[in-house]
Amino acid sequence: MTKTSLRDVCLALAMGVLVSCGGGGGVGMPVATGGSAAGAAGAPDGNATSQQSLLDRTMSPAGGGSGPGATGAGGGTSVAGGDDGSGVGSGGTGVSTADATGIGSVDGAGSILVNGVRYNTSGAVVALDDVPGLQLGMTAKVIGPFDTDLTTGSAMRVESAIDLRGPVGAVDAQQARFTILGTTVTTDDATVWADAPGIADVATGATLQVWGLPSGPGSLRATRVEVHASGTPILSGMVQNLDAPARRFSIGGYVIDYGQATVRGASGVLAFANGVLVRVRANAVGAGLLVASAVDGWYPAPTAAGTPLQIAGAVTDFAGLGSLRVLGVPVDASAAKVSGGPARSVGNGVEVIVGGVVSSGVLQASTLKIRLVAGTGGQPSFSLTGQIASFTSIADFRIRGQPIDASGPGVSFVNGSAANLGAQVRVMVEGNRVVNGVLIADRVTFQ
Repeated sequence: MTKTSLRDVCLALAMGVLVSCGGGGGVGMPVATGGSAAGAAGAPDGNATSQQSLLDRTMSPAGGGSGPGATGAGGGTSVAGGDDGSGVGSGGTGVSTADATGIGSVDGAGSILVNGVRYNTSGAVVALDDVPGLQLGMTAKVIGPFDTDLTTGSAMRVESAIDLRGPVGAVDAQQARFTILGTTVTTDDATVWADAPGIADVATGATLQVWGLPSGPGSLRATRVEVHASGTPILSGMVQNLDAPARRFSIGGYVIDYGQATVRGASGVLAFANGVLVRVRANAVGAGLLVASAVDGWYPAPTAAGTPLQIAGAVTDFAGLGSLRVLGVPVDASAAKVSGGPARSVGNGVEVIVGGVVSSGVLQASTLKIRLVAGTGGQPSFSLTGQIASFTSIADFRIRGQPIDASGPGVSFVNGSAANLGAQVRVMVEGNRVVNGVLIADRVTFQ
């Protein structure tokens, strides 16, 4: 056993002791109130520390998310327990470091699936702003070791917050996009529609809340959209036109006045500069102006040399595989193993997952997975693993609170048939679409 893996095994054992002390019944024991930088910096609402496990909180019973009118609960922190045993522990193979980080969107539950990496969440600290629990399509930052194949990991901390909330300014249904607070929001086959069938239900003037990955100045690729929402404005994106003396900058079509705002980064201080990704919470909004109450780094990526990092997003600033950016992070993928399509298809706008190690501020990628080439479609994948908690019919059952419809004509059943579905049956469900909050199953595997 290497020194590194021995250290991680000890860390995992220590976490197990912490969770077991007074936790009872496999439910994670809370360790702190407060939470992420956004919550501490003046998120509009705060929720009490929860004793639910992350798996119980991953999918809320309501089929569409935080629900109509939800302003959210910011800054909640808890320790998750009761993992289903999938994933690996801290002593697993591959890279093992507490600083390893993954940034992307939630693709599944049981443990938690982010960017295709299934993280064991037993003992993970959970810091959620705006919402009571994680759901499909929400963006997240996971800190904890993962293997070099980007398949399994062990989460030590999970953070998530709304990326955009405000009134819709314009809708282009034909191009599947709309604008909020001067930011263009694009949707695609991988977008989770939590409480609506799709873009046709987006109305001008309505308040929406969106989770998504910044894809350039003033643009966001939506990973989850909740059409029925309310609350104070939230805007995420790339800092432009920074005027530090005047304490102003812009994101897309809006000027941000942060003169009275709390400003925080990953280490407590945000290194303001053009091109930095931030999340802004506002007290007031006017014509083209947002008066900020808090400005936080948007899931800040680690910069320390030797830190493993895996991120998902659209390629920007492409000058070849040796020089590109994803989520504002400089990437050198010249030596990366490329999968999901030919290397020549990588370019601006192409959605990828890249993983590797940070060196001199650059992610030296060892793997690059192509997820979606703009205009060509793709195969987004969502996955849920666990026992069927409630079963009404093959078209209406739930796993971890997530509604599922497996009644389609093309659904594949493995190790069983549709007739075997029922309450308490353990399955893995995979699908490529979430419509009206319902995961449309493509494949059901009995376990």
